[in-house]
Amino acid sequence: MKYHKKTLKNGLRIITVPMPNSLTTTVLVLTATGSKYETKRINGISHFLEHMCFKGTEKRPTSKIIVEELDGMGASYNAFTGHEYTGYYAKVESRHFTKALDVVSDIYLHSAFPEKEIEKERGVIIGEIEMYEDTPRRHVWDLFTDLLYGDQPAGWNIAGTRETVKSMKRKDFVKYKQSHYVAKSTLVVVAGDVRVKDAEKKAVEAFQTVPETKKFGKKKTKDSQAKKRMLVHYKNTSQAHLVVGFRSYPIHHKEYATLQILSSLLGGGMSSRLFEKIRDEMGAGYYVGAENESLTDHGYFAAFVGADNKRVPEILKAVLLEFERIRDIKVGEEELAKVKNYLIGNLFSGLETSESLASFYGGTLVLGQPLKTPEEVAKKLRAVTAEHIQHVARDLFKEKNLNCALIGPFKNKKKLEKIFRLS
Repeated sequence: MKYHKKTLKNGLRIITVPMPNSLTTTVLVLTATGSKYETKRINGISHFLEHMCFKGTEKRPTSKIIVEELDGMGASYNAFTGHEYTGYYAKVESRHFTKALDVVSDIYLHSAFPEKEIEKERGVIIGEIEMYEDTPRRHVWDLFTDLLYGDQPAGWNIAGTRETVKSMKRKDFVKYKQSHYVAKSTLVVVAGDVRVKDAEKKAVEAFQTVPETKKFGKKKTKDSQAKKRMLVHYKNTSQAHLVVGFRSYPIHHKEYATLQILSSLLGGGMSSRLFEKIRDEMGAGYYVGAENESLTDHGYFAAFVGADNKRVPEILKAVLLEFERIRDIKVGEEELAKVKNYLIGNLFSGLETSESLASFYGGTLVLGQPLKTPEEVAKKLRAVTAEHIQHVARDLFKEKNLNCALIGPFKNKKKLEKIFRLS
């Protein structure tokens, strides 16, 4: 799966991924800006601004005009905000590529931020915050990152708080956009049935007005821990939601591929250790898994379970035991081979669409990583050994580095704290 990268003098980067005979083409625009670039007063502005980009431009004054044009192409479109980047995309029939590029570039470059729409969207975003708080399976992750990072951008909610969302003014959006939606932080990805030179030329034309001003950075995350931590949030739920994990490595770390293998061994599929133990053997929870999340200056590794309330203590014990087992006993060749096949197979099968390929290449480069083809990523995964896995597990899975966030009908955490330890 070849790609072509072009970097303009102003710093704007364009990636083209030709997919001959693909029925669709995706235009994805990313900026290296997210909630970790915010101050506390404007926490949530990256996400709020993303919403506002669909509310009108000079050329397309209303949201209705924007979405009707996209719907008229049969486009699949959306936007998203993370800790370190924000993205806007449209996937269309390949014959509509030029139109899709025009719309996506217009909302990215020329959003007008109408006062009336800002006022209306406040309520929408507060509703989104409340929806997440009312969804324990989702909200437990907010509690977990708050437990890890506390009162700094890495620990704040991407959507902000009710107070910050209510306080933002139009001038805040204008200033924030001027500081971060600039050429040096902007990445345009085109994947689909396009000719490389033609796609590059059209992208350059569409983004010729991107500001060339200085890109403002972010503060380095304070990432240290002296002792284990547990946070229990009382909520009268019929099922408990549990995340147990440790600080891990940033995305550029040499053992990043090992972390991917380690998370799949523990919770990457229905034959993973945690799934077999907690769901198949114990019958104690419906969803169970593990994942590693790595960003530019920090990372975390966590197992997660949706559990029968009455069985939380034994489930917590089981999760901790699996951390100990993979740390203390070297993984066998057969299990390691199976997990590598699982990861690599899912990698390739997940990259069959123009949208997924655009995200694959764009998500790598926007975080400052060197571009790799899927084949190169697979080679890195195949090179991971049982020794690598045990070395990383021993480095990460230490009692003082333990963290647990739990949502459920628990008013006293003393019983759980007695269990919450590694040998």
